[in-house]
Amino acid sequence: MSQIVVLDTNVLLHDPQAIFAYPKDEIVIPAIVLEEIDSKKRLADELGRNARSVSRLLDKIKEEGKLHSGIKLPNGSIIRVELNHRNFTQVQDLFGEITNDHRIIAVAMNYHVEQQALPEQERKQVVLVSKDVLMRIKADVLGLPAKDYISDPHLQADDRYNGYFTLHVHPSIIDEFYTYRYLMVHNLGLRHQLNPHEFVILKDELGTTKSALLKVNANATKLEPLFLSNDPVWGITARNAQQRMALELLMNDEIPLVTLTGKAGTGKTLLALAAGLLKVEDEHKYKKLLIARPVVPMGKDIGYLPGEKEEKLRPWMQPIYDNLEYLFDTKKSGDIDKILMGLGSIHVEALTYIRGRSIPGQFIIIDEAQNLTSHEIKTIVSRVGEGSKIVLVGDPEQIDHPYLDSMSNGLTYVVERFKQEGISGHIALEKGERSKLAQLAADLL
Repeated sequence: MSQIVVLDTNVLLHDPQAIFAYPKDEIVIPAIVLEEIDSKKRLADELGRNARSVSRLLDKIKEEGKLHSGIKLPNGSIIRVELNHRNFTQVQDLFGEITNDHRIIAVAMNYHVEQQALPEQERKQVVLVSKDVLMRIKADVLGLPAKDYISDPHLQADDRYNGYFTLHVHPSIIDEFYTYRYLMVHNLGLRHQLNPHEFVILKDELGTTKSALLKVNANATKLEPLFLSNDPVWGITARNAQQRMALELLMNDEIPLVTLTGKAGTGKTLLALAAGLLKVEDEHKYKKLLIARPVVPMGKDIGYLPGEKEEKLRPWMQPIYDNLEYLFDTKKSGDIDKILMGLGSIHVEALTYIRGRSIPGQFIIIDEAQNLTSHEIKTIVSRVGEGSKIVLVGDPEQIDHPYLDSMSNGLTYVVERFKQEGISGHIALEKGERSKLAQLAADLL
């Protein structure tokens, strides 16, 4: 049964292609949504870009007819801009002041009331689609169905790819691996497909301590032993199985894209920096180590901070400097700046300053990548030049961007899109190693 889908402004600003995400349904865009989009079109950021994209899409669609009357799209849906439905009575009685959000809810609510008045066989369900949690809660209070917009509806939080899994097998299979140093995937009788560079922990199904840690090869046909021993990497030794898996991917020059996710204190950034330093300074595999992170303010943005560019950036980049100070074992404040200046091959930048560049022959670390949109991630990864390796690091559960969540952020997007590709690898780190207190804080707070 088709439905009437009322789109909130934040959905279109998050993904202009949301217009085409509901085939055979009726898509309603309240007039106030167009006003809000218009107010964003001059911004020089992702919101501005998306606002302009929505404007261009609607301008092209209107060539087929009148938007206020409804225009049929190629996927069978009908899109309309709603100019009427200005009755705010039900919403105003409950929430008082009429804001733009309340106007959008009112449009959806009035459609809902109209549909309820029709014979049951003629009714359509009215759904408000918004990325604003409070907006959905207000709609629920009114008895109006509301849901979040998810660009990939088949991806659920519990289905996120971890990069490894545990398999309980007969001890003879573990013995076979230790004898021949490999296992063929088709001999394991698995019900699901393995991904390239995925890790498998074999455990004895009979309950003994016999186990093995293996990695799927690039074409997902064979399980092989890890090529990296558990020796320190720039002074850092893996403290758990997932950290060892992460270092295996980071140190493998045949894997140009590595993604690491995990809660605070799991060692994501530290491991990436240690591997980058070893590859650049010791092995000279790459010419430079470039470390960048998006500047997503939790208060006043960078323009309000005093000083020149370097002084403005320092508070945002400080977590990276903290890790570098640990790796270089500096004793005094300011020592790390002298070290970096002396080396000349390590660059710490805000992500703003690397967009648009072509970056060959470098080990690139993008920290806090969960605060990037799918378009921004595409822009960055597509700029990686020949002979470079890029590492995307972040915690999908810790989003500071107003229009992203744990499922729609750029980091999750890359993990899911690249998990079956032989040039990428992913690990979700779970155990915190910063301190016992930090681990408890991440779990309990």
